[in-house]
Amino acid sequence: MDLLETRERDKRGIPLAELLRPSSLDEVAGQEHLLAKDAAFRKALENGVLGSFILWGPPGTGKTTLVLLVSRYTGMRFVRFSAVTGGVREVRNVVARAMEEKRTGRETLFFVDEIHRFNKAQQDAFLPHVENGTITLAGATTENPSFALTAPLLSRCAVYVLERLGDEHLVSILERAVKHPVFVEMNPRGIPGAVLERIAAVSDGDGRRALNILEMLAGTAAGSPVTVEMLNDLLKNTPLVYDRQGEEHYNLISAFHKSLRSGDADASLYWLARMILSGENPLYIARRMIRFATEDVGLADPSALTVAMRAADSWRFLGSPEGDLALAEAACYLALAPKSNSIYVAWKKALGTARDGSLPVPLHLRNSPTGLMRRLGYGKGYQYAHDMPGNVVMHKNFPDKMGEPEFYVPGDSGRERELSKRLHRWKEARRRARKASEGADGNK
Repeated sequence: MDLLETRERDKRGIPLAELLRPSSLDEVAGQEHLLAKDAAFRKALENGVLGSFILWGPPGTGKTTLVLLVSRYTGMRFVRFSAVTGGVREVRNVVARAMEEKRTGRETLFFVDEIHRFNKAQQDAFLPHVENGTITLAGATTENPSFALTAPLLSRCAVYVLERLGDEHLVSILERAVKHPVFVEMNPRGIPGAVLERIAAVSDGDGRRALNILEMLAGTAAGSPVTVEMLNDLLKNTPLVYDRQGEEHYNLISAFHKSLRSGDADASLYWLARMILSGENPLYIARRMIRFATEDVGLADPSALTVAMRAADSWRFLGSPEGDLALAEAACYLALAPKSNSIYVAWKKALGTARDGSLPVPLHLRNSPTGLMRRLGYGKGYQYAHDMPGNVVMHKNFPDKMGEPEFYVPGDSGRERELSKRLHRWKEARRRARKASEGADGNK
């Protein structure tokens, strides 16, 4: 067996994603905004002024590949570090070695994968060494650096955003894969173009995911012709890409909430389905719908809160998948309900006023269960609404040193139109009652 055959045999068992890792910038699929001839990232690299940088983007978009290419292009000593398993001690060891290398004229590219998992102490440990140039930091993260990194470290790094790979990029990656000798040996019959397009469509812009699906499909086929139906069977139990704690979690729930607010029942159902299929906790979604019922529907349709609560109870009783239908029903109801944020606005005003200070409760509103309290004036002047004409009381219900601020201003949608009329009638009746009382007092 010659050396070439030995090398090819040794490649068996290595994931396709690793075998197909690009060896030059021009081989990278997608990310044209970073890698085009006039792109800032590429020009900085070619001019030798790239400096420390963070690559932020979804999984499987080429973050690690780009860092490896930067190392190859610059000739820097490459040190790969995992934020999951490494600690401050390991960081200090890397820095100490980097100092030795720098004295010999060799720079160190310190690659921190999943840098968002570094805590503040770990970030602070290498901050001064990034600042003085002992190491050039290259970080990769799927999380928003604004939240994941400390401000001092972030200010010393350029942030480059990687985008999801388009279907055309994924198809080109898959076409390269099926021609690789290792894959040809695994699946000599080849893969139809329709299957590659379907893999690209379900890979969520993730190149690694696409290649992993291709490998699983070839292994499942075991030499048989590969079909779209075979792929669909493989995908039945494959969840969508999702991170319950990451930015995508907040992006999807935000899209769902805003679709409800826009009155778009179809879009609301789509985002709900995306979250359910991705493994989101259905009760989290139910809680958000309950919040929506009070924040965005409010008294325009008080039944919305009941519908949202019953959807949550239904899911607790039934579980998935039967209970998911109750969530879908509630989503449609909330999307189509009349909207009003008047309660939300009123509550924020009330909270703001209440924070201004703890003014004492007026005597006429105080409870007076004992004789002493009554002798001190507790409850004196209180008007029992049921005994008053038209159930209208004239006394203030705010602290003595406060006026009568207006918090709740009904909207003109749904049931709030009637509530607005009721509120106006009540205020007008109280105004007339007070005026009449003042007139009677003046005639005495």
